[in-house]
Amino acid sequence: MKLRDILKDEKITVSMEVFPPKTTANYESVEKAALGVAALKPAYMSVTYGAGGGTSKHTVKIATDIKKQYGVTSMAHLTCVSSSEDTVKNQIEIIRDAGIENILALRGDIPAETEFPMPGQFKHASDLVHQIKNIAPDICIGGACYPEGHPEADDKTADIANIKKKVDAGCEFLTTQMFFDNSIFYNYLYRLREAGIFVPVIAGIMPITKKAQLARSIQLSGCCVPAKFKSIVDWFGDESQKMQQAGIAYATEQIIDLFANGIKNVHVYTMNNPEVALGIQNNLSEIIGK
Repeated sequence: MKLRDILKDEKITVSMEVFPPKTTANYESVEKAALGVAALKPAYMSVTYGAGGGTSKHTVKIATDIKKQYGVTSMAHLTCVSSSEDTVKNQIEIIRDAGIENILALRGDIPAETEFPMPGQFKHASDLVHQIKNIAPDICIGGACYPEGHPEADDKTADIANIKKKVDAGCEFLTTQMFFDNSIFYNYLYRLREAGIFVPVIAGIMPITKKAQLARSIQLSGCCVPAKFKSIVDWFGDESQKMQQAGIAYATEQIIDLFANGIKNVHVYTMNNPEVALGIQNNLSEIIGK
């Protein structure tokens, strides 16, 4: 099923993201965790692209197994990093042959000490969206957006202009970077609509269940952390089970507030942890009908 059809439904959805192994040696354990999340039957699942494209074959394999074994609609990520026109064309053929109908098109994280873009590589996600649309107009394409602004954008106005380029190129929905303050998301959604961007925007929620995760998340995304959540991490962060429960509770509170304010679609960054995914789902069981 194409995500555009899931997202146009009036029902609320909770979808989930998993990632492939960094090395082939870790494939079995990572796939087991990803399929553990799939067994919960979320609205759909996305599978990230291997860092630098090095394990891209695992992205498609896991996305295929999610669909075949559990009947869950899946989406494969595809990035500009390590992608030329030829590699993108080849990857799209593999994705389509696997029966996957959805791609999340991203610039991707640039590996340290790597020149980007290399000759023949796509520089921007909007270029990648355009190429996918040319090669496979039947594929449903999504993109990323950043409630607090992309860390590399000149300013927030320029960042939204870049989002508009992706949508104009054929991007049919957007999934946000993680955020911990819903008021930032609501303000961002208003600015997107003001800029003429009216595709569905899916709120990305990251349950922080380990103290180290928070510092890493701030480093990668530059996201703002409310004092309320900092206090939770300070108080519970050194006790793993307490921190996991508190992190799941905070993420659940965010999701309930989003639903109560008319946001119908939420995407949970599970970090391949079925226990965390189940905790979120159990907390929302009556709301989402699980």
